[in-house]
This record gives sequence, C-alpha cells and structure tokens, in this order.
Amino acid sequence: MKKQRLKAVALSTVLSAGALIATSGAYADKTLDAIMQVGQAKTTAGQASQKKIDKLASDTTDLLQKFKTTNKQIDGLRVYNTQLEKQLANQLKVIEDLEGSIDNVTVIERQIQPLILRMLDGLEQFVELDIPLHREERLNRVSDLRDNQDRADISVAEKFRQVLEAYSIESEYGRKVDTYVDTLEVGGVERQVNILSVGRIALMYQTTDTKLSGAWDQNQGAWVELDAGEYRAAILKGIRIAKKQASIDVMQLPVLAPEAAQ
Repeated sequence: MKKQRLKAVALSTVLSAGALIATSGAYADKTLDAIMQVGQAKTTAGQASQKKIDKLASDTTDLLQKFKTTNKQIDGLRVYNTQLEKQLANQLKVIEDLEGSIDNVTVIERQIQPLILRMLDGLEQFVELDIPLHREERLNRVSDLRDNQDRADISVAEKFRQVLEAYSIESEYGRKVDTYVDTLEVGGVERQVNILSVGRIALMYQTTDTKLSGAWDQNQGAWVELDAGEYRAAILKGIRIAKKQASIDVMQLPVLAPEAAQ
C-alpha cells in the first residue's frame, strides 16, 4: 500500500516537473523571440543610419570639391584683378600728370595738339581691341573728338579736357556692373538682346525672352552661346542688379580664365 502511494507521489512529482519545464520552455521561446525582434530592429535601424552616413559623406565630398574649385577661381580672379588695378593705376597716373599740365597749356600749345592726336589714336585703337562694350557709342565719341580738333571756336585747353574726359569714361567702364539694350545676330537672326557687363571681366547677352544667352570670347573675338539652363537665371539676376531692381549679391557668371600677371 505504501509502495503504491509512493509511486503515486513520484508520478505526481514527475508530472508537475514536466509541466513546469514545459511552461519554462514556452516562456524562454517568447523571450528569445522578443530578443530576436529587438536585434532585427537594431540591425534595420543601423542599416538606415549607415545609409544616412554614406549620403552625408558623399555630400561633404561634393561640397569640398566645389569649395576647392571656387577657391581656384577666386585665386585666378585675384591675379586678373591685380593686373587690372596696375593698369588702372597707370592710367590714373597719366591722367593726373596730364591734368597738371593744363595750367601751362598756353605755353606748350604747339606740343599739346600733337599729344591730343596721339591720345585719340591710342583711344581708338584701345576701343577696337577691347571687348565690344558700348562699342558704337565709344567709337562715335572718338569720332566727335576728332571732328572737334578742326574747330577754331574750341580752345586747345577745352579739346584737351574733352580727351581726358573720354579717358576717364573708359576707366569707369572697368569698375561697374552695367546693362543696356542692343541688337546682335543670334543663331543667324538679328535679335534684340540685353547686354550685361561686369567691368571688363565678363560681357554677356540674353535675348529679351530670356531663352538664349551668350558671352563674348575675347580669344575668339566672337560671341559664343551659353548653356541656357546653367546661366539663364544668373545673367537675368545680374541684369536686375545692374538696373537696381535687385540688391547686390553673388553671381555665378562665365569668366574666361585670367592670365598670370607679368
């Protein structure tokens, strides 16, 4: 009888232990599933973060390359501007020296007249070799000054002053952003265009409908068409700035590579 009770107790214990093990196993499975889910979520989040990091790294590399390119362009423009400043300083020195001579013009009148003619020759040659900025207006100015040399009602001092004024006007062209309307042959057709000049560094045109743009290539001595998508907005912005319809801002415009200063 005792043996049967012991067997019953033992059987009961075994069953209880089995139930406990089964319950513990089910709980462990749920815990393991939860851990696996958390691990998978972390892996997914890590992959997404890595993609963001890769994109940021790529963007940073692009920005760095653009920064280096811009710096090279700035260095080139500094060299070109240094050369222009030297030329301008020499021109202003010449003008200053000539203005000082006006007081003695009655004494050296016979020497002044040949000097004026040489200055007009030099001015006309400069306009013809320069970029075609207000070219017709500038050539007409030289022509009018030549006509004045034969007039007896204008003193030598006044003729000299007019030539100096023309030189001063030429100097101003290199200092300002300007725009005006002109007619050019675009695609074999005469079209009205807006001309934009940034000193003597860049000279561009844009048709009045803003669809076509171009720039003057001094090396070729001709207008070259530009990519409308790349420069259309920039040139239009420059024209608005020149007309004082927009505030002064940075403009990305086509500029020929400057030559090194000698």
